[in-house]
Amino acid sequence: MNPFLIKWKPRYAIVDFRADEKIIDTIKKFDIIPIKTIKCDDILEPVCGHPDMVLHPIDNKTIVVAPNVLDYYEKAFKNSGIKVIKGGKTLSRNYPNDIAYNVARIRNYAIHNLKYTDEILKYYLQKSDISFIHVNQGYTKCSTACVSNDRAITSDITIYNTIKSLGIDCLYFDSRNVFLGGFDYGFAGGCMGILDHRTFFLTGQIQDSAEKEILYKFVSDSGLKIIEGSDNILTDYGTIIVI
Repeated sequence: MNPFLIKWKPRYAIVDFRADEKIIDTIKKFDIIPIKTIKCDDILEPVCGHPDMVLHPIDNKTIVVAPNVLDYYEKAFKNSGIKVIKGGKTLSRNYPNDIAYNVARIRNYAIHNLKYTDEILKYYLQKSDISFIHVNQGYTKCSTACVSNDRAITSDITIYNTIKSLGIDCLYFDSRNVFLGGFDYGFAGGCMGILDHRTFFLTGQIQDSAEKEILYKFVSDSGLKIIEGSDNILTDYGTIIVI
């Protein structure tokens, strides 16, 4: 299964501890419990709270977590029925030592720079019959959002071409539409994604009207309703991981 296509009643949403409170309130309206991340001091400040940098959901009941923040998530999900597995790679500040868990998923594929994917994560993905596709981009989950089993959005042209080569419809979304403090821009996967089986979530508003129209049509044609989590500019908080 692809955990980023929400086909169940979600219980929790893991979200950057710095996310706008309007985003938190919007998530709560869906009867989903927000779990704020803890700061990971070992990686760069702009992404130190991004969920997709420090953990990866195998499915809706299992997550692999970087050793850096393992204790926090073990406590956060105690008695929840969510299995928390210790990853093998301890993250550190500089690329590529911070990308081990940042793996994009589409259909039954995991797309990543496989030279640096965490080995424990690889093991559990293989157990789930996931096929691996190598790309040179390391931040593949940051860059990619699923819309359906046959549709995705990405802000990386290499990932775009890779997904299209699989016969999957893909929309290229310009990173310049996404704010991420400390960098020139953010990424598509960190500012949008599926919140439940009917809802596609944006962290804020797309300023470019032409890009907005194209993205809204692409998503609505997939049968999803779009919700803007705040009135702010579209901001990269890392993938909101719903389980």
